[in-house]
Amino acid sequence: MPEMPEVQGLVDFLAARAAGRTVTRVSVAAIAALKTFDPPVTALQDARITGVTRHGKFIDLSLGDDLHLVFHLAKAGWLRWYEELPTTPIKPGRSPIAVRVALDDGSGFDLTEAGTKKSLAVYVARHPNDVPGIARLGPDPLDPTFTRDAFAALLAGRRTQIKGLLRDQGLIAGIGNAYSDEILHAAKMSPYAPAANLDDAEIDRLYDAMQQTLREAIDEAAGKPPADLKDAKRRGMQVHARRGETCPVCGDTVRSVFFADRSLEYCPTCQTGGKVLADRRLSRLLK
Repeated sequence: MPEMPEVQGLVDFLAARAAGRTVTRVSVAAIAALKTFDPPVTALQDARITGVTRHGKFIDLSLGDDLHLVFHLAKAGWLRWYEELPTTPIKPGRSPIAVRVALDDGSGFDLTEAGTKKSLAVYVARHPNDVPGIARLGPDPLDPTFTRDAFAALLAGRRTQIKGLLRDQGLIAGIGNAYSDEILHAAKMSPYAPAANLDDAEIDRLYDAMQQTLREAIDEAAGKPPADLKDAKRRGMQVHARRGETCPVCGDTVRSVFFADRSLEYCPTCQTGGKVLADRRLSRLLK
C-alpha cells in the first residue's frame, strides 16, 4: 500500500508535471471507484490544475478555488503517468485502469488497481474536507506543530498497542503497515507495547525514529517518477517484507506475525528482547 513517502513522491511529481495544465477529458472505467456524484466528473473538463497537495495518504489536485480531484490509492492502486497518453479506448472490466485523466499538452495519467479486491477511491469535491476520509484525519507527523510533546499527549492514556496506534489514520495521518514496522524497528520497540506504558525515554526514541524514518523515505522518493517509487520503497526497508532475511542492525533473522489480511515484520533481538512473537495464524490452527 502506498504510504506517506510514496504519496508525497507522487504529489511532487504531479506538481512538477501536471500543475498549470488543463484537463481535457476524464474517463471513468471502473464506476465503483468513483465515490461522489456532485460535482459531476464532467465539471473537471476544461478546468486548470492549480496545485497538488497531500492529506495523509490522499492526493488532492486543486482545479481553481472550489473544485478538487481527490484520490486514495488504497492497497493495490497506483498512478501511471504518460508523456503521450494512449488514444486506445479503455475497456471497462478488461483492464486495471479505473480512471484516465487527459491533459491539454497530450500527457496524462491513469489510476490503476491490481487484484480482485477493489478499494481505490476517487472523489470530485468542492473542498477536501468534503471527503470523509480527509475530514477524519489526525495530524500529519511531519507537520511542525506535531512536536514531541504533542505526540506524548496523543499517547497518554491509550491502551492500544503502539503498532495499531501508528497505523490509525484518525490519530496520525499517513503511516501504514510498512512504515510502522520500520519506525518500530528503528526505535527498538515491540509492536505490541501499550502506548500508555511508554516512559519519557521511549517516547523520545519513538518520536525521533518516526521523524527520521519518514524524512529519509521522503528524501529517497524525491525526484523519482511514479514507475520507480515502489522499488525505491522496497530498497529502503530494513524489516518490512523481509521475513527470513538478516536484520541489518544485529544480524538476527527478521520474523513475521500474520493476521487475516496483512502481516507485521520485526527483529526479535532489536525489538522484543530476543522473544519470538506468536504467529496468530499458527496459534489458531493449533487450538
